[in-house]
Amino acid sequence: MEKRKVELMAPAGNWESLQAAINAGADSVYFGIDQLNMRARASMNFTPDDLPEIAVRCNKANVKTYLTLNTIIYDHDLSVIKTLVNAAKDSGISAIIASDQAVINYAASQDVEVHISTQLNITNIETVKFYSHFADVMVLSRELSLNQIKKIVDQIKKEEVRGPSGELIQIEIFGHGALCVAVSGKCYMSLHTNNSSANRGACVQNCRRTYTVIDKETGDELDIDNEYIMSPKDLCTVDFLDQVVDTGITVLKIEGRGRAPEYVKTVIETYRSALDSLEEGTYTQEKIEHWMEQLNTVYNRGFWSGYYLGQKLGEFHNASGSKATQKKVYLGKGVHYFPRVAVGEFKIEAQHLKVNDTILITGPTTGVYEQVVEEMMVDEKRVEVAKKGDNVTFPVNTRIRNSDKIYKIVKNED
Repeated sequence: MEKRKVELMAPAGNWESLQAAINAGADSVYFGIDQLNMRARASMNFTPDDLPEIAVRCNKANVKTYLTLNTIIYDHDLSVIKTLVNAAKDSGISAIIASDQAVINYAASQDVEVHISTQLNITNIETVKFYSHFADVMVLSRELSLNQIKKIVDQIKKEEVRGPSGELIQIEIFGHGALCVAVSGKCYMSLHTNNSSANRGACVQNCRRTYTVIDKETGDELDIDNEYIMSPKDLCTVDFLDQVVDTGITVLKIEGRGRAPEYVKTVIETYRSALDSLEEGTYTQEKIEHWMEQLNTVYNRGFWSGYYLGQKLGEFHNASGSKATQKKVYLGKGVHYFPRVAVGEFKIEAQHLKVNDTILITGPTTGVYEQVVEEMMVDEKRVEVAKKGDNVTFPVNTRIRNSDKIYKIVKNED
């Protein structure tokens, strides 16, 4: 049987991230619409009217598109999910990612490809067989080890478990990004404390805070070395990606629909390079060290290998916020692009820009672009520094637009 190439799936929370994912080499993207997805609380969501443009833009780049409708569904949501599934079908979206049986059943009835979300907590071959009547792709539980994953994949092949398309069931797992302290993300803490359900995409992330644990009988505080006792480090598999691919999985999913577009760019470029190196037989320790350095430049809570290598207890975050080695500082906006000379003009609205600074340009059509400023001009004069209020021009190797924003990349001293 021919070995299937591993599909690299990218998060897309907005147009900038979508374009960044495409430019960085993603094979597919997943995204949410309005409220019925697991990032409903975030501003990082599209609208139903965006579906045709998402499909057109991705189809042009040969990138698959997956709409997440993976929250718990109540009776008053049923008409909405039917409308969204129909809109996805009409727009040419590749598949629906779902966890509620109402969404799974309706999408299947409309001949829309279904992918089973991790929220359904699939941990064995019999559950795979059950959902094979509805879905072609299944995301396994995040709590499984690589040995358990490989066993399920091997059984799918051995028993020839096929989905509605007639193809063998494909297995998807998370490869990088935030982890939840709850089993496969099914947590009720946010609902209990804030009446804001994580299972409806509205988690307030109680677990990312500090707590004092007290023994009620004695009044003594427990001696806890790690302040963030419910906040896991981020999953990272790039340093053992060869073992991940050897399980036979067919989709590697990157978490991060709520994170910035430069995060999407860096992480997807890194895993694209790693997967390509595996195929070419050039996956080395030296490259792994470089990839880890790259991943450390963008938002992260520190890295660990999840449960894939069989750890009995998670590794928890010991500080608030990101451990990224770099951060971006807002400078201003795009003004004009001069295509004949490949020069961009920007309005500096904050801070200052110097020659040899590394800049980041983001925009709905541009995606994410990064370069070093080697020379620049203000009022047609060559300068070393552009200050707040200046209109500065310098060569850029990508077309910029007045909807673009420009940032300076600096070392994170926090």
